[in-house]
Amino acid sequence: MVDILHRVGITASPKEVYDALTTIDGLAGWWTRDTTGDGEVGGVIRFRFEAAPPPSGFDMKVLAAEPAERVLWEVVEGPGEWVGTRIRFDLKQEDEYTIVLFAHEGWAAPNEFMHHCGTKWATFLMSLKKLVETGAGEPAPDDVRISNWH
Repeated sequence: MVDILHRVGITASPKEVYDALTTIDGLAGWWTRDTTGDGEVGGVIRFRFEAAPPPSGFDMKVLAAEPAERVLWEVVEGPGEWVGTRIRFDLKQEDEYTIVLFAHEGWAAPNEFMHHCGTKWATFLMSLKKLVETGAGEPAPDDVRISNWH
């Protein structure tokens, strides 16, 4: 198994970052505007992308939501490479920054789609940073296009 890993510092409190990771409005503000569902532990959050080929999004079951510390999802619907993987956001305070340690864990192999997703996660994590720091992120469909896969 292989993982996508990123580290991003956001000049905001861990609570502000946590809220952007656990509320539907927060998630829609940095990942995709078409976000619905329940961000509580045991709930499922649905993320849809208008330009994507079928399946056009992901359903995430919320496994953990520890205020200002950690968010953990399991992919329960989406592209085959994603189903069963886990997405983790660990938060910690360092000076004026909240450090987000991001992991998309459990990929079967480092294929081309994983490379694409690693780059897209980086762009969306920068959108998260921008949302929390300025009030306006760049969620899909306004995200950075990196290839014909979007």
